[in-house]
Amino acid sequence: MEEATNIPQEWNKFYLKDVSFVNLMTRRIFNVLIVANPYDAFMLEDDGRVDEKIFDEYMELGMRYPPTFRQVSTTEEANEVLQTTDIDLVICMPGNADNDAFTVAREVKAAHPNIPCVVLTPFSHGITKRIQDEDMSVFDYVFCWLGNTNLIMSIIKLIEDKMNIDHDIKEAGVQMILLVEDNIRFYSSVLPNVYNYILAQSKRFSTEALNPHAAAQRKRGRPKVVLATNYEEAMMLFEKYHENTLGVISDTRFPMKSVPGRLSHVEEGDPEAGLKLLREIRRRDEYVPLILDSSEIVNREKAEAEGFHFIDKNSTKMNVDLHHLMEEHMGFGDFIFRNPETKEEVFRVSSLKELQDNIFKIPRDSMLYHVSRNHMSRWLCARAIFPVSAFLKHVTWHKLQDVDAHRQIIFDAIVQYRKMKNIGVVAVFDRLKFDRYAHFARIGEGSLGGKGRGLAFLDNIIKRHPELNQYETAKVSIPKTVVLCTDFFDEFMEKNNLYPVALSDASDEEILQHFMRAQLPDSLIADFFTFFDAVKSPIAVRSSSLLEDSHYQPFAGIYSTYMIPYLEDKYEMLRMLACAIKGVYASVYYKDSKAYMLATQNVIDQEKMAVILQEVVGKQYGNLYYPNFSGVLRSLNYYPIGEETAEEGIASLALGLGKYIVDGGQTLRVSPYHPTQVLQTSEMETALSETQTRFYALDMAHVGDDFKVDDGFNIKNLRVKQAAVDGSLTYIASTYDPTDQIIRDGIYDGGRKVISFCGVLQHGVFPLPELLQMAQKYGSEEMRRPVEIEFACNLNDDRTGEFYLLQIRPIVDSKQVLDEDLQKISDTECLLRSHNSLGHGISEDVFDVIYVKTDDDFTAVNNPYIADEIEQMNRQFLKEDKNYVLIGPGRWGSSDYWLGIPVKWPHISAARVIVEVGLKNYHVDPSQGTHFFQNLTSFGVGYFTINTFTGDGVFQKEMLDAMPAVEETRFVRHVRFERPMKIMMDGKKQQGVVLFPSNE
Repeated sequence: MEEATNIPQEWNKFYLKDVSFVNLMTRRIFNVLIVANPYDAFMLEDDGRVDEKIFDEYMELGMRYPPTFRQVSTTEEANEVLQTTDIDLVICMPGNADNDAFTVAREVKAAHPNIPCVVLTPFSHGITKRIQDEDMSVFDYVFCWLGNTNLIMSIIKLIEDKMNIDHDIKEAGVQMILLVEDNIRFYSSVLPNVYNYILAQSKRFSTEALNPHAAAQRKRGRPKVVLATNYEEAMMLFEKYHENTLGVISDTRFPMKSVPGRLSHVEEGDPEAGLKLLREIRRRDEYVPLILDSSEIVNREKAEAEGFHFIDKNSTKMNVDLHHLMEEHMGFGDFIFRNPETKEEVFRVSSLKELQDNIFKIPRDSMLYHVSRNHMSRWLCARAIFPVSAFLKHVTWHKLQDVDAHRQIIFDAIVQYRKMKNIGVVAVFDRLKFDRYAHFARIGEGSLGGKGRGLAFLDNIIKRHPELNQYETAKVSIPKTVVLCTDFFDEFMEKNNLYPVALSDASDEEILQHFMRAQLPDSLIADFFTFFDAVKSPIAVRSSSLLEDSHYQPFAGIYSTYMIPYLEDKYEMLRMLACAIKGVYASVYYKDSKAYMLATQNVIDQEKMAVILQEVVGKQYGNLYYPNFSGVLRSLNYYPIGEETAEEGIASLALGLGKYIVDGGQTLRVSPYHPTQVLQTSEMETALSETQTRFYALDMAHVGDDFKVDDGFNIKNLRVKQAAVDGSLTYIASTYDPTDQIIRDGIYDGGRKVISFCGVLQHGVFPLPELLQMAQKYGSEEMRRPVEIEFACNLNDDRTGEFYLLQIRPIVDSKQVLDEDLQKISDTECLLRSHNSLGHGISEDVFDVIYVKTDDDFTAVNNPYIADEIEQMNRQFLKEDKNYVLIGPGRWGSSDYWLGIPVKWPHISAARVIVEVGLKNYHVDPSQGTHFFQNLTSFGVGYFTINTFTGDGVFQKEMLDAMPAVEETRFVRHVRFERPMKIMMDGKKQQGVVLFPSNE
């Protein structure tokens, strides 16, 4: 090889010093103390399987002692643990009813100043305000918690990286990625993303021609991640580790200096801080990759003008873009040789051996392009091949301007390195966990998602409270369930290349069609067949997303739930199941879901979907399948009447499938503690007009793959008469006798059947009230807050029954303090006053009112058009990031437009208060128990019921009519005050007022 003659002596004979990975990452976090209520802790330990995930990872890293988690709720418990255990990290999760996590953390930190302390908080408006005013100096970091367990792993890694970085750089030349970002919410989502990517890459490069033991240790050489929240801190870190910086990812706007005891995101940011930082770093290092991210698109030009890479924070595929840039410029993934002119790929190598085999085949201009930019050294660095990378880092183009000499040097270095190492490959072992006898099982390794977590939690409650099964006639359980974890969703989306269409503006139907044509992994077929054999009943395919029912942000009712019939032809059933799963996956990207993401300020690609396959509770009647009754139980009753209290809770019961309740159908409202006092059946007139007349059942004859965007396409909406024919009304119906004008409990021939639940509520046929009392008691005790529980029940003629718990989620209560007694405010000051309001808190930043124009001739026939007009206006408010008060007749969000205006939550998501008013000739009962309420309470939106015709409340509509309209359509009017109105709501007393703007 003649090239060797051109190589200067210093690089012709060289010696590579092997790096031992054994001494890396020696300082570890072994014991983690979590200050949280039991539900949050359960989400971490049982669903998130934090223990298991971290255990697996540690085993792979060749570490013997993965961290253990201890959970406490109070300072006393924390002190007890700290006396007996050496705690390495404290994680505080605010949300305790009696003790704030901030306080517990401070007390722990005061006693043990050297323990790192991290706050993990759901970002509700109350907490954001608190953080601004709190002294945060005791906390190392503050993170935003949305229920995704990867964040916990990232926090542990981040703190371990901080503890080990100095030693590991000295020992082996480990690399560092500097992340500069002051927005808590953003870095909480980006860090798990970066760590997942780095850990996945380190798993890939550990197979780099090594034996399994060495491969496991090898991963300790992965790049470390360091987080800075302001310019001063970032510059200090770069100066310290500039020799080992693999890349910098920086925000654009952040503070220049750090203020002791305050978080950076509270301070005023410099709009060009990121550009200043990257310029300074570029001045000192011409090679290091620099990435600027910003939500302000004007910064793209500024960044690219200076040769920095740019990522748009608002982009729905931000995470994908970041991965691409890290792969391309920080040396992760395959090494791609490019044509310097066109930037097209000319060659690709994925391992050291491939590079060695092909180094002399690479076109000269491509080789020159990469060598002169130090790409080769960076690629080896990212793969933890430090000896070769450190050696090549100093063989720069400035020192040696000969492409062929560079080829030879690289070749020799690789050969020497590979001789120095032994060869062996790690086999990846994949296990499908599925037990056909278990009633709760998972397939895959990702998360269970929100509903999955809730179900696992319910199962756990049933196990720990045997008293739920104390009645011989009633068996309490959850339905047989299998969860398809979130990793299948990722694989499905990527393998079928569905992101482009999913994130586009395509219509829901179009998105569904694309998803239906995609392919699910074949490995699932055998598991599905086993599941069919185990349940022998129809299967409900429900969404279980990471954000849905996530403790503080409900995505309830936004995604689809399909049901498929049980068929003798297993292959046909498999086809329908596959369609249903794809339909649920597709619903993440429907228009409503995207609008909802916007309303909650979530990033759509943070949303990962698990799918729950669950036996449908019910019995078969001919071609119909449905349970005797379903229900929703809420442990807080915002509409207590008679002797009921707010804390005793409320249940909504309905014959048939629970989707009827969710869709806002007419249900029977009863307090579990007052089963004999049912308002709807107290008088004959209301019993006939305000009880259920229709119900939902699954159509077992509807076979085929004609799946629609509407997940109720194979659900039949039937008259109660049909249930009487099926014989499914025993113990839950009464009969109206028209001749005697009386309603008799029980079922008799002739006469209309009234769904009164008399047998189970008043006659003690089945211990339903007792079961509901226990379910809500244990549910809210375990979650430490009010809960909503969905259930279904099969009743048998011999008075036995199976009571199934289907779902649990918290009702979020705001912590805002309301000192004023609303009763003392005079009516003249009120634009609106309700003695029947839902919601709690005060707001003083709303100027606008949108109201439906109503007079004595109002007719519900136009309600669907009204919904469209309001959606248009709402869009404008979302765009301007403003809120309004919404007033209209009847129940908002009812799917039956005769009962109210059929809006969905995304259509009114900018409303701060929603008011349902009664009209002279249009009386509708106040609604409660639809999915709306979960959204209302979570976003702190008020819901007022006012009926001025019966003297219940105040609505000074004439004042609004007298004001000029900002916008007026055929049915709706929008007016704006010059100053903000004052909205006050007292959740415990059900009082709410909206005051006219003050004249001060």
